[in-house]
Amino acid sequence: MSCHIVWATKYRYHVLQGDIQSRCRDILIQICDSEDVRILKGVVSKDHIHIHIEYPPRLSVSMFVKKLKGRSSRLLQQEFPEMGKKYWGRHFWAVGYGVWSIGNITDEMVQEYHEHHREKPNSSTGNWIIEK
Repeated sequence: MSCHIVWATKYRYHVLQGDIQSRCRDILIQICDSEDVRILKGVVSKDHIHIHIEYPPRLSVSMFVKKLKGRSSRLLQQEFPEMGKKYWGRHFWAVGYGVWSIGNITDEMVQEYHEHHREKPNSSTGNWIIEK
């Protein structure tokens, strides 16, 4: 099964830059590996995440997103205490997320969507690609 998941930083602050952005990417990859989830494509932008995954049927997407958001929030705030100035309530991600089943669209359409959001690191958008 596959789906496309999107979620944003609280207040859409552009905090996913530099070391924070790179570390967020690494954390998401680690979580996916631990849950037997295959990342097909993904982008860590300045203020949101796009990820296209293939996951086993036993996995609940809502519980998986909860793990992605919860673990990454906790680890990023522990490792980058300066974020506490913006996120004093310990909530790093905005409430909610979007999930779209990939059933009726082709892989090419998903790739095109991700390519639109993708640019090389250090470019004007500062997006990082989530790939192994």
